[in-house]
Amino acid sequence: MRTAPHISRRALLTAAAASVTAGVTAAAAAPSRASVAHRSLPSPAFAGFRTVGRVRKEADGSVRYTWPGIAFEGRFRGTGVGIVLDDSANDYDVQIDATTVRTLVTPGRTTAWVEGLADTEHTVRLVKRTESTWAAGRFGGFVAAGGGRILPAPAPRSRQIEFIGDSYTAGYGNVSGTRDCSANGGVDRNSNADLAFGALTARRLGADYQQNAFSGRGMVRNYNGGDPGTDYRTYYDRALLNVVGDVWHRPRDWRPQVVVIGLGINDFSTPLHPGEPWATQSELIAAYAGAYHGFLDKLRARYGSRTFLVVSATQVAGTAFADTARGIVGDRNARGDDRVGYWYYDDPGLDRLGCDWHPSLSDHRIISGLLDRYLATVPLDW
Repeated sequence: MRTAPHISRRALLTAAAASVTAGVTAAAAAPSRASVAHRSLPSPAFAGFRTVGRVRKEADGSVRYTWPGIAFEGRFRGTGVGIVLDDSANDYDVQIDATTVRTLVTPGRTTAWVEGLADTEHTVRLVKRTESTWAAGRFGGFVAAGGGRILPAPAPRSRQIEFIGDSYTAGYGNVSGTRDCSANGGVDRNSNADLAFGALTARRLGADYQQNAFSGRGMVRNYNGGDPGTDYRTYYDRALLNVVGDVWHRPRDWRPQVVVIGLGINDFSTPLHPGEPWATQSELIAAYAGAYHGFLDKLRARYGSRTFLVVSATQVAGTAFADTARGIVGDRNARGDDRVGYWYYDDPGLDRLGCDWHPSLSDHRIISGLLDRYLATVPLDW
């Protein structure tokens, strides 16, 4: 097994933008037939859906977004449904009645149709597979095929989980099956946030979730020291990652019972370089611990004393990552906050066959199972 320095990240926004592969067509697998038509975005009256994840609402009823794993859920009656999009950067899965029937690859400005369904009531879910830190996608709602109608959106789930992290949380390269993705479509074509460990666990628990992940970012230091002067905390409060100064306005009903934080791989997995703010590993560790405590303070102030905060770590050989994370939790507990826990995950079955030695789809299933077992031991206010 390779050690941490071989774990690569898209640390810069420009690098992430360059990774978009042009000329790849969508995989279509509709129940009967599917066609794509170009139409204007519908008016709010036709945009019946509920959102899972952070978005910015527009005056015309559409929404814009950049975080991975954003999902839109709706209900309709009839033989088909159209998905209204304006996005040339991301990939999406379309799920009808809980089954993925189509993948849309960088669809552009379009209404993508799934038709030929039984003339009855159906659920539809559109989920963003990829990261797009440099460009916002836009969703305009669901529209019913002729003779059908959009029904009221599904009710929110009472359970809520927030996942905070880096490429592991985002599902970077998880469906590749090979560590070198240069010949099979690149990272974007081989990533599916909806199959990352957090999304898998949330579905098993019947929970709404946010997947607030940004590849290459650390708590104080990005992968290999890239993009100095920024870190994950620079972006956490934004709805749109590519808009400096943007602020996400938390809905009153978003109060997760548990927040799982996975930040530290990028801080520690590569050696310090001359000119970085930390001359020694000890200085980096102290800065990381101090920033982590401040971040936990922010989450505690935002979500209240009952939300359980999970500080997670995994194997990054030869580094202080896991020990430092464990120590942070010990400090919080010693201060009297017993609703902060430490979750370390590793397993002999992990093959890291995702792009650039990232967790594979099999690995994400294993990690999700480990998280399930950990959460079963936590006193959550479900």
